[in-house]
Amino acid sequence: MKKYLEVYEKIKNEIISKALVKGDKLPSKRTMASEMKLSVISVEHAYELLVSEGYIESKERRGYFVSFTEGDFYSAAEPGNIDYPAPRKSVNEGLSFDKLAKITRYVLSSYGEVLLDKTENKGAPILRTAIKRYLMRNQGINVDEDQIVVGSGAEYLYGLIIELIGEDRVFGIEAPGYKQIERVYGCKKANYESLRLSSNGIPTELLKKTKATALHVTPYRSYPTGACADVSKKAEYVRWAKEREGFIIEDDYESEFSITGSVSDTVFSLDKDDRVIYVNTFSKTIAHSIRVGYMILPRRLVKKFDEKLGFYTCAVPSLEQYLIATVLNDGTFEKHVNKIRRQRRAQIKDQK
Repeated sequence: MKKYLEVYEKIKNEIISKALVKGDKLPSKRTMASEMKLSVISVEHAYELLVSEGYIESKERRGYFVSFTEGDFYSAAEPGNIDYPAPRKSVNEGLSFDKLAKITRYVLSSYGEVLLDKTENKGAPILRTAIKRYLMRNQGINVDEDQIVVGSGAEYLYGLIIELIGEDRVFGIEAPGYKQIERVYGCKKANYESLRLSSNGIPTELLKKTKATALHVTPYRSYPTGACADVSKKAEYVRWAKEREGFIIEDDYESEFSITGSVSDTVFSLDKDDRVIYVNTFSKTIAHSIRVGYMILPRRLVKKFDEKLGFYTCAVPSLEQYLIATVLNDGTFEKHVNKIRRQRRAQIKDQK
């Protein structure tokens, strides 16, 4: 574990366990560095990450204070007066053609005619195992392979989710939001409500009023606004799902490129009641033409998926599945993600 993550995990766990509560002041960076026998720079990185995730806040000339509490509720921002972060730009940040060509040649020569076989309905075991290991390494998400479903892009997976949990259910979706989400719900004739998005996710007052029992949220840099939900809002989503006996559909698109150097807590990782469906894709991180995504089912939905939707054939070609598995297993993926993070940090620094 990197040194700064030791500090991050220590403080985060103390906050979650309520050893530190909202308003408590943290030791100075120099004091914390001395106590943990680390450099001040390592502590600074840890504090910056905790600030970015909403666990603590920095007060000028006063220090760092705990800002997270499990009972936090955020009031709605006034329409037309929302301070959204800058929207994402459409930039090709995937792997280079030469790199993908090299890996494709390796996969073709290594697996041969196996690539002509049809894979399991949830996806090739080699890819689901690679995703499982990647999530454990980088996000601390520990799931079984049978919870992972590979599909031909996010829109395809949205459709499966609606079929899985959608009967007699109202879905809440972010507004403004990624238009394809609304189009899929409309095409599937699902009942949905558009819930106005603030700069910190869906406001509490709307969560209380909505008739929805499922929320489709994009906590990391929601498109097109760039709004990010902090850890308190994510925890609120989890509580909401438990109280409604409903579900959260978490679209974690592009979160790998977070400039903090560490992926923020997902709603899935905060959920202790098994009510979050996690969705992500490789179209931004590997290539736009790679229309491959995956979802992680909560354990309570695995049997239902197998019984109700297990007849579906995985629509992703074996070659692409084995290619992605290789990228995840040989370190190429992490190296690429770290490169893009460095480039983004440099761009932000140049703009200051």
